[in-house]
Amino acid sequence: MTDENTYTPPKVWKWESENGGAFASINRPIAGATKEAELPVGRHPFQLYSLATPNGVKVTVMLEELLALGIKGAEYDAYFINISEGDQFGSGFVDINPNSKIPALMDRSGTTPIRVFESGSILLHLAEKFDAFLPKEPEQRAQCLSWLFWQMGSAPYLGGGFGHFYAYAPVKIEYCIDRFSMEVKRQLDVLDRHLKQNEYMCGADYTIADIAIWPWYGVLALGHLYEAGEFLDTQSYKNVQRWAKQIAGRDAVKRGRIVNRAWGDLSEQLLERHDASDFDLKTQDKVAKTET
Repeated sequence: MTDENTYTPPKVWKWESENGGAFASINRPIAGATKEAELPVGRHPFQLYSLATPNGVKVTVMLEELLALGIKGAEYDAYFINISEGDQFGSGFVDINPNSKIPALMDRSGTTPIRVFESGSILLHLAEKFDAFLPKEPEQRAQCLSWLFWQMGSAPYLGGGFGHFYAYAPVKIEYCIDRFSMEVKRQLDVLDRHLKQNEYMCGADYTIADIAIWPWYGVLALGHLYEAGEFLDTQSYKNVQRWAKQIAGRDAVKRGRIVNRAWGDLSEQLLERHDASDFDLKTQDKVAKTET
């Protein structure tokens, strides 16, 4: 490592707002709202304020899976939160999630609205509320929750670690990329060994553990996250590949992954979702463009 790449930390760290790479404009060392901004409220029991990042996709997939089971009480309105514009620092959003991160959910199905934040917490809240995608038998339930929290604890190494230094940092630092690439590949190996013996994360049943892990590691394995599939040789994890493709083929997953999405092909963007027919309109748009 050359001298120009060395860094000696000061005795007291001070924030330099321009230092932060792709997200320098929204990252800051303090919490709280920066502006007054009320959130819209739709007509359904659940109001979701989110973005189709992996953490956001977890929740929209869960809601679509519940609806696919015929659970009408899981109907929801999904509103787009533009984190690049700082929507997460509006007063209304901060009232739901003081951590200013998507997703944020308001459960208005009862007499008193309930705020729920952190994607794993939202999955667990919905699974318990509707008695779905969470095993009842104690051993299986424990395994499911263990894998759910494995994802919550492991994904920061994939996102804030590998993803940041590989895709978003203003400079490529070999040590950082090597450090987090090693950890992500270790995590993929953990999954690959487990999925060799299990169809889904908790055996034969699809659960919130799969719903939590797939948007991060399944999408990574399929080459759609950070454009890092070749770099990490994700094709070599055959059991992860099988599982990732199996889940990607589910109709609810196909719907959930495009909700609150604002990038990629226009046919795969649905900024807001208020009714199941919104997906039909999106399909019609795609057909019309193909025929033009």
